[in-house]
Amino acid sequence: MFMTTGGLNRSHMIQGILTATAHDMLRSEKPDDFDRFEPLFDQVKQDLLQQAQTAGADGLIEVRFNTEVVRMNVAPKFLVVHGYGTAIKFPQEKK
Repeated sequence: MFMTTGGLNRSHMIQGILTATAHDMLRSEKPDDFDRFEPLFDQVKQDLLQQAQTAGADGLIEVRFNTEVVRMNVAPKFLVVHGYGTAIKFPQEKK
């Protein structure tokens, strides 16, 4: 299983688009603790790979990530990481 942010110069079949989202609440005593984004990226990557494996894909291409700081009127801020990519499968070679 592999994951890449680019395309693939090899014949492949598209299995579908996969998405994953992770979030974390920023504490009021540390409202700018943006180092907490890093574990969210790891979680999203693992979720995407798990979904691809469950779907029977050989890998993910064109993977992209979006980050967002969500502010609520009465609640603390949330860090959100959303990832998506295209699951692919390699065709079976004829013998």
